[in-house]
Amino acid sequence: MYDDEDLAEIREATAEWETETLEPVLDRFGERQDRFATISNLEVDRLYTPEDVADLDYLEDLGFPGEEPYTRGPYPTMYRGRTWTMRQFAGFGTAEETNDRFHYLIEQGQTGLSTAFDMPTLMGLDSDDPMSIGEVGKEGVAVDTLRDMEILFDGIDVGEVSTSFTINPSAPVIYAMYVALADQQGVPREAVRGTLQNDMFKEFIAQKEWVIPPEPSLDLVTDVVEFSTEETPKFHPISISGYHIREAGSTAIQELAFTLADGFGYVEDAIERGLDVDEFAPRLSFFFNCHNSFFEEIAKFRAARRIYAHVMDEWYDAELAESKRLKFHTQTAGQSLTAQQPINNVARVTIQALAGVLGGTQSLHTNSFDEALALPSEKAVRVALRTQQLIAEESGAADIVDPLGGSFAVEALTDETETRTMRYLEQIREMGDGSVRDGVLTGIDEGYFLREIQEASYEYQERVERGEEVVVGVNEYTIEEDTSPEILHVDEEATTKRQLDRLEAVKAERDDDAVEESLEALREAIDRGENTMPYIVDAVKTYATMGEIMAVFEDVYGAYTEQIGLA
Repeated sequence: MYDDEDLAEIREATAEWETETLEPVLDRFGERQDRFATISNLEVDRLYTPEDVADLDYLEDLGFPGEEPYTRGPYPTMYRGRTWTMRQFAGFGTAEETNDRFHYLIEQGQTGLSTAFDMPTLMGLDSDDPMSIGEVGKEGVAVDTLRDMEILFDGIDVGEVSTSFTINPSAPVIYAMYVALADQQGVPREAVRGTLQNDMFKEFIAQKEWVIPPEPSLDLVTDVVEFSTEETPKFHPISISGYHIREAGSTAIQELAFTLADGFGYVEDAIERGLDVDEFAPRLSFFFNCHNSFFEEIAKFRAARRIYAHVMDEWYDAELAESKRLKFHTQTAGQSLTAQQPINNVARVTIQALAGVLGGTQSLHTNSFDEALALPSEKAVRVALRTQQLIAEESGAADIVDPLGGSFAVEALTDETETRTMRYLEQIREMGDGSVRDGVLTGIDEGYFLREIQEASYEYQERVERGEEVVVGVNEYTIEEDTSPEILHVDEEATTKRQLDRLEAVKAERDDDAVEESLEALREAIDRGENTMPYIVDAVKTYATMGEIMAVFEDVYGAYTEQIGLA
């Protein structure tokens, strides 16, 4: 972007500025600290100049929005055409309570639903399982059978709304229920829109929720990809999720590298299954965290698009633009929220949300200020949603496509993020003897990801303890008064009783022979190596329970126990 003569002149002028302008101020006043770094401990310079981006090729490295390598955005008009989808995570208690919250959010202007499930549902257990005691409806909605799904979306046309489901080990069952619900409502399957998280690699890497071992879990993920490609072409079958990797304590670069590795692993598995990359890749989506280091996060999102475009082209021979166009959902950082002075979280979330928007997100969830204390109250959810609406409607941030593009600092950070991320990706690929998928599986088996994240998390906490990282209201600017807001309380006893009563009624009313036949058909399909999704859809339509269906997989493949640290 600058010729050698320009750079020499800038270099000379920079040296002169340092001597004549900067050094006298440093000698007299110094700076706040000896070293400045992001939350990920990536050191940042005092000043960035054209010399920091001297190797940048505008057309090759940046280009234009909507064109490869998509650094400046996946679409040409971005938010001037329409704003990002505003999704507020919702789910608690029973299906009735969550249905009420869905309707409330839609009335408040939310443009997409995002569903949280309770722990038993996430783990493929029924509410009446002994392991579910004390957890029914506690951190999300309880879904045992298709009956719960019917109530959850009562009064909501699944042909009109886009719904995201944050669920992994039992994701195929929830997806099957949604497909069955669409069939009930008379909505053509090709009209069904939404996103299923369905990302088992990140579960073994970070969140640690699983039912069966990694390899059969991967088979089940690819079953969903294959089925959705044929049956629900507008539905995103995987939301490859770095969010939980970051919440586990990774750096921003680890989050990006490990998430992209997971995504490329799924691509390789689907290709090996016989799918054409351009048939399924356009419907892959990603899910990233957005933390407090404003410019680092923006650089991360821009680097993600550029890496993805190059790798999908060069490693996997993708031809369609849509196969190389990375789209992602963003959620503000849950781990950044504090129980101390929780109203401060409104400011944190605003900063993070703005970084997501300036980084070009397609969908955004803003955390509620009270989430360090409990499930969010209606008031807190409304403030979180209004935060997005203020950014969209009042800040002007949505009016310019990639407004920070060309910033010396942002472009330099984008380049550095890309370089460091590619080092990780090449290392993971090498671990798999040329296969990213096998490298991820090896990394899970050998505890590679666990060690990397634990080390980063430990180092960050040490910096907090030493006061090198300021957490406002926690290790600086503390106060003694109680600042706890009113929080949402879920009546555990009433919720559990209501859910167990419904589950008992469903079991009493259903055709037990049809249930057994559907479960046996599923088992036989697994044994034959067939795609299991058609059989799961058939099973949920008989009102087979979540636990009954997942038990078939566990019976066939066995349970999984992580071996790291047990030897």
